[in-house]
Amino acid sequence: MSLTDILSACDIAAALSECQAPDTFNHKKFFQTCGLTKKSAGEVKQVFQVLDNDVSGFVEKNELKYFLQRFDPSARVLTNGETSDFMAAADHDGDGKIGAEEFLGMVHC
Repeated sequence: MSLTDILSACDIAAALSECQAPDTFNHKKFFQTCGLTKKSAGEVKQVFQVLDNDVSGFVEKNELKYFLQRFDPSARVLTNGETSDFMAAADHDGDGKIGAEEFLGMVHC
């Protein structure tokens, strides 16, 4: 499955263009611009599965760093600060990884 099966390629491009420069990534703005906030819980979980590169059931910090590249391979890598902030915003149980329910909660908050 590709993310463009769920999200519009134009919306993804717009979201990526908003955070091209280092330290400009804002997960709330990104989710809104790419259209993820308007998707059902099932669709958000499908997106999560694409982001879970190692199919562990979680997105760990090393996967999160490459979050934007899952939307477009030519996108930049998140900075260490962006990655840490993104993880802190979603990892409600403090286990150092984001589960599907945590991701869903972050998208739909």
